[in-house]
Amino acid sequence: MARFTKDGSREVPELNTMSLPDLIFAFLFFIMMVTSIREVTMMVQVQLPAATELTKMEKKSLATYIYMGEPLKQYQAKYGVEAAIQLNDKFATTNDIFDYIAQEKSSMSEADAQYMTTILKIDKDAKMGLITEVKQKLREADARKIFYSARRAQK
Repeated sequence: MARFTKDGSREVPELNTMSLPDLIFAFLFFIMMVTSIREVTMMVQVQLPAATELTKMEKKSLATYIYMGEPLKQYQAKYGVEAAIQLNDKFATTNDIFDYIAQEKSSMSEADAQYMTTILKIDKDAKMGLITEVKQKLREADARKIFYSARRAQK
């Protein structure tokens, strides 16, 4: 509420900064809650194919990721330019998939292990032979629930 004096001058009230630290901490907590820390360092280049019929995965905590694509430039001298498989933070072969799935299942509770989903993030230019080999190894490891990651196609 403004105060009027007889001489016509107005007093400007000082800005109350008492609640400023509370606002800063609330904003900081909000940022911490909505951001996630990247868990895997990408070593392969993955350009997802476009798709029209997409479904969103409900429980991402039960997901296990397998990346397939051309190695990044710094790894091409060692691993070549053909599509490679990345499991967590290292390159792997199709023979490593069985152990990887067994390790991921053992890290989950027994009730959750049966609902484990394998998400394949595959470059759109990857060869189908490699994808078929990975699917065969997943079948051998009894990881039959597979999602293919894709980006939404523009209309």
